[in-house]
Amino acid sequence: MVTDTGALKAKEDPIAWVQQKAAEALQRLDRKMASQPVQMYLPGFDLGAFPNHVNRSSLFAPIARGRRKFHRQTRMVSRSDAVIEYTGEQLDEADCDLMMALIWFAQKKPLGEWVTLNRAQLLRRIGRATGKQNYEWLHRRMRAMTEATLYIEVRKSDGSTRYKIGYAEAFHLISGFAFDDKSEEYQYQLDPRWVQLFSNREYSLINFDLRLQIKRGQDMAKTLQRLVATSSDSVQSYDLEWLKSKMEYSGRMRDFKESLSKACEELKRLRIISEHKITLDKKKQRELLKLWIPKTITA
Repeated sequence: MVTDTGALKAKEDPIAWVQQKAAEALQRLDRKMASQPVQMYLPGFDLGAFPNHVNRSSLFAPIARGRRKFHRQTRMVSRSDAVIEYTGEQLDEADCDLMMALIWFAQKKPLGEWVTLNRAQLLRRIGRATGKQNYEWLHRRMRAMTEATLYIEVRKSDGSTRYKIGYAEAFHLISGFAFDDKSEEYQYQLDPRWVQLFSNREYSLINFDLRLQIKRGQDMAKTLQRLVATSSDSVQSYDLEWLKSKMEYSGRMRDFKESLSKACEELKRLRIISEHKITLDKKKQRELLKLWIPKTITA
């Protein structure tokens, strides 16, 4: 007599059996999506479009120069509806500009296919001059993001898993790249699972022209610009302690507040926000950054 072990397990512990089957299905989906190039069709897609779950996390942070730490399966700061674990060199806002541009150039064909791109064209698109120093920076950052891996679990409102990326197959920010010295061209490949991160309209349309106008040394303003773009609310509030952690700021709170105020003034100058204020939530005894967003300006 042949015993159906699956049926026995389902009978003994039906909840555990259902959970196991769901996990196996997520694993199969992750493998399938990693292996098949996918065309990305997104309404209003332009340079600056970026996933909300990434924009709300500490994956890209306004860190000081020369202070990159190495993460090893570090759980990044994010909202409760996403778990993000990262292995690799700490990424900054310049890396974010580069990643946005790489996605923008790549989305003209199915993601997963190789893209050929002149390095000077890439630098100019993110507002950087061409020259030895920036070419060397570009090559370092392309290598760093090729080596970096990400695990993301996005959850539904009831806490159950909507999807997992990097669960069954490693998810690299850049799947692969090569450089041709003679043509000065990069060939690079993005993981098709980037498309999943943009699904259900879970992405922000960031005004990249305004982003390029943010003054040098004001990377905190760039982080805030991405965060503000994830919401359509005209008034937004953010917990100061959460913001400090998200921005990987290790200094004193009073210094953080000063830097934050300067970043807000920069966004106000560009009309990305109309006003800002630090307030006290008396109920929860916590300080909040309150931002007012103009109706006619897109972050």
